[in-house]
Amino acid sequence: MLAELRLENYAVIDNVVIEFAAGLNLLTGETGAGKSILIDALGLLLGDKASSDVIRTGAERAVVAAVFESEGTAARAIEAILETNGLDAENSSLILRREIAPGGKGRVFVNNQPATVAVLKQIAPHLAVIHAQNESIVNFDAAARLDLLDAYAGVELKDVVAAFGHWRKLRGHIAELEQDEQDRVRLLDLWNFQCREIEEARLRAGDGPQEDEQLEAEKRVLANAEKIYAAAISAFDLLYEGNGSTSSSLRAAQKHIEELSRYEPKFQEALAALESARISVEDVGATLRDYAGGIQASPERLAEIEERLALLDRLKRKYGPTLDQVIVFGEDTRRKLSEMENKDQVLLELRGELAVAGDDYRKAARNVSRKRSEAGKKLEKMVEAEINDLAMRASFRIAVEESEDEAHWTSSGINQVVYRISTNTGETLRPLEQIASGGELSRVMLALKASVEAGMNPAGTSKKKLAVAQRTLVFDEIDTGIGGSAAEAVGKKLKALSKGNQVLCVTHLPQIATFADHHYLIEKRETSGRAKTTVRQITGEERTEEVARMLSGAKLTETSRKHAEQMIRANG
Repeated sequence: MLAELRLENYAVIDNVVIEFAAGLNLLTGETGAGKSILIDALGLLLGDKASSDVIRTGAERAVVAAVFESEGTAARAIEAILETNGLDAENSSLILRREIAPGGKGRVFVNNQPATVAVLKQIAPHLAVIHAQNESIVNFDAAARLDLLDAYAGVELKDVVAAFGHWRKLRGHIAELEQDEQDRVRLLDLWNFQCREIEEARLRAGDGPQEDEQLEAEKRVLANAEKIYAAAISAFDLLYEGNGSTSSSLRAAQKHIEELSRYEPKFQEALAALESARISVEDVGATLRDYAGGIQASPERLAEIEERLALLDRLKRKYGPTLDQVIVFGEDTRRKLSEMENKDQVLLELRGELAVAGDDYRKAARNVSRKRSEAGKKLEKMVEAEINDLAMRASFRIAVEESEDEAHWTSSGINQVVYRISTNTGETLRPLEQIASGGELSRVMLALKASVEAGMNPAGTSKKKLAVAQRTLVFDEIDTGIGGSAAEAVGKKLKALSKGNQVLCVTHLPQIATFADHHYLIEKRETSGRAKTTVRQITGEERTEEVARMLSGAKLTETSRKHAEQMIRANG
């Protein structure tokens, strides 16, 4: 449930904080006041694409934030998503914030922790769904129709997706082996060359530094042999060999302190420390001497290393950024060569695997298809009843078409779903997207959403418990194109829907506004030469005044006020 929405420097909004509650939350205001701005801002918190155009003129950035309260399955699902993305949950509250900066850049925070838009998109289905203004059935494509039915039916597609992926991979493998002879010969020549080139390099796999890293280290030494030798010998002389070496100085100091310690025993400890330091210095000196003795300037070895490194670099550019990946590429190429050389036998085995994979896919897809068909029969009855509750006399059917032709196989199964409707008695059922009336579109969309939500919600008429116990449903002027008794029917439907979900609705119809549990007025005024939108909750006389304005326009009359009072009293 959306508990709070906060906007700063967003479009014509300076700073607004709105506290929402359970039930039916209605937002009203004059045309152009900015009602849909709030819905657009909420969409950003659900992962919609941001634009710097929303930043209020003169501001450095726009900020949209919200607090959601969740419980039950929703809270557990959200917590799991946060944990997967390395974010901490905060009990039942979820705090989302999004900052929009110039150039489309911005930042996302979840519970005050840096996050990404991708995380918002993962969380969104468990929080809210927005049915936007002018949402069109024309854009209600085949995938959307299928998704809506699957949401109601509780269809799990993981088995179908896995089976389809395995089948398609095998089919692609077979197609690769069945290429025409000219392509096959060309590929064989290429793979043979690649294999030979990698094998001749005699690359060594294993843990630890790779060969190129070891050779680079050796190259550095050989290329700077004289400098390294000089540095080692100079350090050796200073520490051990020279007249004024550190070792000689330490020995001389030891003799003096030995004499001193005969008279002052406390210098025995200092004497031991000097002995230890002298031994360490001589050990380092010996190491430097041995190292310098092993340095040999070898132009031949240096040339050999540079040639080898050039070969390794060429292989990495062609076959992989690291030598390990070059080795893997070579092994994969050898496998493909082996398969091509034994093509007939391999194809025979692969076709057998493909047949099994096809059977597995059909089995998984048929199970899903059966669930969809059963759910479609139930859902179409619910939708038809919902539509007829919205002052329409319509017939509604859901056709779950099935095709086992391989050309129609997809990761979502073997079905096409068609929604058909007749909005007048005696008329032929037609596809839903061919409905012409905007008012009918709005009511059918509401009926569909209400039916699916009821099926997903334990508070609804269906026994399915697929989603959250309650979430936020947002309707942005879904009442477009209707009025009179149809508007009242939509208001009743929204009210009923709000029993199991929090509902936010932007409306311009007084018949719907009177059903509100919580009524918010959106106003735009000019202050110091700038437009500014404000939002506040209204009750009592203020609410009556707003409904009266919606009834009669800017000029209020006593008749419109009385009518508003009666409507609020009747529908409250």
